[in-house]
Amino acid sequence: MIELDELDLRILEQLQNDAAISNQELAARVHASPPTCLRRVRRLTDQGVIMRQVALLNPARLAPSLTAIVEITLDRQGDEFLREFERLLVPEKAVLQCYRVSTGVDFIVVLQVRDMTAYHQLAHALFTSQANVRNVRSFFSIHQAKFETRIPLPAKPVASGT
Repeated sequence: MIELDELDLRILEQLQNDAAISNQELAARVHASPPTCLRRVRRLTDQGVIMRQVALLNPARLAPSLTAIVEITLDRQGDEFLREFERLLVPEKAVLQCYRVSTGVDFIVVLQVRDMTAYHQLAHALFTSQANVRNVRSFFSIHQAKFETRIPLPAKPVASGT
């Protein structure tokens, strides 16, 4: 178990807002010294609480794009078949998120592709050409009301699982 105190929670809250701030700015925002903040961020990273720091890009500003949310059902759901299908999806750059889910479909996948032609090519490679795929149901985003990467943090210090 990883103990998270109030300072850890304040640091995590600030980094979820903007991970590009300097250590000095972070320290000022959480009311701690810069060396303390640096140590805490390193510890939280080493313990896997902070997985990585990235830049969130706006796909609409880069090029036209299409977001697809895809439900996939496999014929055989044994653990080895589920892992095999994950190994196919995970390296694909167009796959933004991949969830193995319970009750009903086996996977929910979020894709970002250039256009419908690119979706069809990808769907054929990842889904329809796979012998173990029983059903594919795709939904295409026409409006994004919310996109958030923040994880709600507890109001009080907690011990988190590793």
